[in-house]
Amino acid sequence: MAQERVQKLMARANIASRRKSEEIIEAGRVTVNGKIISLGDKADPQTDTIVVDGERLKLKNIENRYYVFHKPSNVLSTNKAPDGDNRPTVRELLPIDGHLFSIGRLDAQSEGLMVLTNDGDITNKLSHPRYEHTKTYKVTVYGKPTAETLVKWENGIWLDGTRTAPCFIRVLEENPETTILRIIMIEGRRRQIRRVAAILDHPVKKLVRTHIGQLGLGTLRRGAWYRLDDDEVKAMLVPAEEVKFIRRKNKKFHGRTRFEEGDQ
Repeated sequence: MAQERVQKLMARANIASRRKSEEIIEAGRVTVNGKIISLGDKADPQTDTIVVDGERLKLKNIENRYYVFHKPSNVLSTNKAPDGDNRPTVRELLPIDGHLFSIGRLDAQSEGLMVLTNDGDITNKLSHPRYEHTKTYKVTVYGKPTAETLVKWENGIWLDGTRTAPCFIRVLEENPETTILRIIMIEGRRRQIRRVAAILDHPVKKLVRTHIGQLGLGTLRRGAWYRLDDDEVKAMLVPAEEVKFIRRKNKKFHGRTRFEEGDQ
């Protein structure tokens, strides 16, 4: 077996997601052949001894599994609720043994499509904005955003000192007090849609994630889940067609956007 980056091997061994594995390496908790490694170092698991927190890394022939879940509102995306928080977690509602990574978290107020898997590699590819993978949301906001406001939102606004990545927005429905938007994004900072909407004076009333890539929520009821088949996994890996629009806009701001993964 050829050498590979250690964080990738850790993800494959279900130690943690690749991004979390990078943090573990940077903290000096990983050695290869007795030497503390740095981020980016490579190893061959067949010939090198990789140790994480005192335990040797073991790669097994693990079957990758993928589960789609319709997260209801008032359910936490975390594996464990904070002390004193009695709200249910996604993992409590998904009775599957073993460690699972979440592809795209949602804040407690939001609902919709989540995918949980033991595949750390795919979790990284579908979560990090550099891969320009898409997630689609149906968002109800208060008021009627003007065309100028929506263009400003699409182009990206300054949030926490950096510009948000461009996105795709279309109006689905206008009502007397609210507007329903379809928003397609390639990044997801913590509560980004809610924060941007509030800055633009159109707070979110309801937020539902409908797609990851071209995998849709369909008619799956709230709280229900099932295991994805191969075709559905492939659909999840294909970005929405609107990613072409986002890429054109993204070129304008390339090098000036800092991406962060978080909850919507």
